[in-house]
Parts: sequence; structure tokens; C-alpha cells
Amino acid sequence: MKSNLYALSAIALWVSLAALSVALRHVPAFFLTGVTLMLGSLLAWPAVFRQPSLWRVHPRTLATGVGSLFGYHFLLFMGLRMAPSVEVNLINYLWPLFLVVLAPFYLPNMHLRGVHWLAAAMGFGGAAIAILGAQTGAVDTKDFGRWGAWPGYLLALGAAFTWANYSLQSKRLSLKGQGFPTAAIGLFGLVSGALSLLCHWALEPAVNLSTQDWLLLALLGFGPLGASFFLWDKALKLGDARQIGILSYITPLASTAVLVLISGQPLTLSIGAAAALIMSAAVIGTRGR
Repeated sequence: MKSNLYALSAIALWVSLAALSVALRHVPAFFLTGVTLMLGSLLAWPAVFRQPSLWRVHPRTLATGVGSLFGYHFLLFMGLRMAPSVEVNLINYLWPLFLVVLAPFYLPNMHLRGVHWLAAAMGFGGAAIAILGAQTGAVDTKDFGRWGAWPGYLLALGAAFTWANYSLQSKRLSLKGQGFPTAAIGLFGLVSGALSLLCHWALEPAVNLSTQDWLLLALLGFGPLGASFFLWDKALKLGDARQIGILSYITPLASTAVLVLISGQPLTLSIGAAAALIMSAAVIGTRGR
């Protein structure tokens, strides 16, 4: 199905999201969010120059898109700075499970069954194993301050919910005939990026970046925070949100493997068990439709 190809293409780009974010963790979070979202928005500009009406969306839709793109990435970037990156990444990738379990609350003719609750329990159990493994394993969470890594874990959970909510809201609007053109995501990114840079100017110190930093920002902006959004939107509009949810669980496995290699954090038994539980939860949850 064409929708699955779009989804898999977005997922392939998202595999590098956490690793690039960790490589840029020295960059202030608002600046990082702002620059990358504005770079990603550039991909929509050629279509908008040809047809300006593509950016005429309802103010409520604009607010949802801006709040979601800005909120999700800011929560994730902050979470990766406040807790061990591998565990934060796994918790963030509860969003495909949320996509499955929350779908009946957003979309018509979908219902929760016992198997969905089992999937939810497994997914959250996997997140708990990841957290507890970090608390007792090789990573010293005391390095993250008085409250340890818990604020980072909560931010990652908030990011997961934010992205699932955005995805399901987009699908619901599409089914109601109130959907926005895919090119409008460029407007969401542009406004979100401008808001982030305004916050950077008001709240963060000035930055002095190297050539390598700018290259990584460009890769992050045009890939995981750019082309992936447009591909994901096309996938959701054409396909079944629950089927796309299961495909999304390729991401935590591949992304965690990349993070382990990049960060030097050991691949512990708890990380492996957590990843297996979270991905199994999505498989079970999706088959229960």
C-alpha cells in the first residue's frame, strides 16, 4: 500500500532523530527546535509559491499543528538532556502504542477490546523496565540533579502523547472533510520555529556554533524534522492509523541501536527487554482491531 511506503519513509528518517539530538545536546533547546523546524518548513515553499492557498487553514487547525510540532520536539529535546538518552528514546516511542490505544477516542467505528488493554499494560511495563534499569544499571541517574532522571522520563512520556494526539487529530479532520493540505505542515513548522527562536532570544544565551553543528542542524531539519512530517501526513491520510502504528515500532528498535552505538551506553538486558515489550505491545494491540 502506498500509505505504508510513506510511513516507512518517515520512519527511516526518524531513526536518526534521537542520535542527532544527542549530538546537538549542547545547543540550547529553543534554538535547536526553532532552527530545525524552520529549515524543515522550506520543503513546502515551492508548492506554496505556486499555490498560496495551501497555507490558508483554520486558526484552530493552525494552533493544533503549531502546538504539536513545537511541543513534541521541545519535550523530546529537553527529555534527552535530563535523563539517559536510550531510556528516554524508548519511552518517547510509546507514541505508536498511544496511536493504537487512543484511536477509538478520536476516530469512528473503532473500539477498545481486552487485547488493547493488554497491549497498553505491556507497553507501559516496557517503559517501567527501561526506567528501573537506568536507575540501577551502569548509568548514574544522580548525575541529573536532585530528582534524578524522572523529569526527563516524564517529558518523554509527554512527547509521546503529544505526537499521538497530533496524528489522530490529523486523521480525524481528514475523515470529517476538514483536513489540511500536506503543504500546510510547512506553515506549522515555520510558525513553530519562529516561536521557538523568539523564546531563545528571550530566555537562552547566544550561541556560537561550529560548521559541524550547522551541518547536523541541516540534517536534522531537512530529514527528521522536515521531510518526515510531509511523508507521515500523507501516510495517515491514505491509510489505517492502527496499521501505521504497528509499522512505527520499527523505529524504537533501529533508533535504540543507533543511540547505543553513538552514545557508548551499554546495551543492557533491561534495554533489550524494554524494547521487546514495547514493540510486542504494538503488534498485539494492532491485531486486536
